Amino acid sequence: MSEKKPDFGVEPPINEPIDILGWWIEDLHYGYRQMLKIDKLLYDSKTDTQRLMVFENETFGRVLTLDNILQTTERDEFMYHEMLAHVPILAHGAVHSVLIIGGGDGGMLKQVVKHKAIARIVQVEIDPEVIEFSKKYLPMLSDGAFDDPRFELVISDGAKYAAESEDRFDVIIVDSTDPVGPGKALFTEEFYRNVSRLLADGGVIVTQNGIPFTQADEVVNTMAEFSKLFVDYTCYTSTVPGYAGGQMCYGWGTNDPSLREVPLEVLERRYAAEQLQTQYYTPEVHIASFALPKYIKDLFQSPEDRALR
Repeated sequence: MSEKKPDFGVEPPINEPIDILGWWIEDLHYGYRQMLKIDKLLYDSKTDTQRLMVFENETFGRVLTLDNILQTTERDEFMYHEMLAHVPILAHGAVHSVLIIGGGDGGMLKQVVKHKAIARIVQVEIDPEVIEFSKKYLPMLSDGAFDDPRFELVISDGAKYAAESEDRFDVIIVDSTDPVGPGKALFTEEFYRNVSRLLADGGVIVTQNGIPFTQADEVVNTMAEFSKLFVDYTCYTSTVPGYAGGQMCYGWGTNDPSLREVPLEVLERRYAAEQLQTQYYTPEVHIASFALPKYIKDLFQSPEDRALR
């Protein structure tokens, strides 16, 4: 006798948050959903191409969602932005120029401008309205960083900029959405090849690579491309509670292997010299973040090796 499955009603349309007594539900992954209470809805705009929402939640503060996928929250954004910014900058130790691709909410820029020795910060954002929207509804993320005199805004597609620019940067941060819609272009072989051209000698690129427990393909595909481009490639992790699955993965690529071997005492000295105010990042966490759980390390194996397991 077959087991009767419970009937929870009709499946929701794609990109249509369900309102169950004021709860927002993310159904990014099949068979796995997370719910956040909408204590106060601040913005909800659905167009033919996307749906953007901002609401307040007692646990996470202000929450930004795009097409029913959580993008960032006020209370845990530092766990993501600090690790994607400070790890490469402090590992390098002599950064003069930084390129940010994406990151229109300003959270990444807020962390980068904390490094006073950096002379030039270029941010490539495809949609200027994203920045204005974030200034209005999520001002705490940028916290005035858009007014920093070192900041240069380029309104362009990140893939196009990588293909056409002749600039060189010590650190490149790809703060992209997941590989859905326009974000797909920032996970391709062509993009990684083009953006690697923009690295100065001894530079490092870091990328957003999703949650390896539920989005393993992002790590597998990026590492496969990085292996063709860089002498030293890997990923590192941090915990971000708002993202379904919890443990976030960041790609790392450089032709200078010594950047991943900077001793703790050197990182501590650089951290102190910058007088950084952080909530997640510490030099100890920096080093520990490269110690990968085995299930993530296994993703670095070739498809043939994985098939044999």
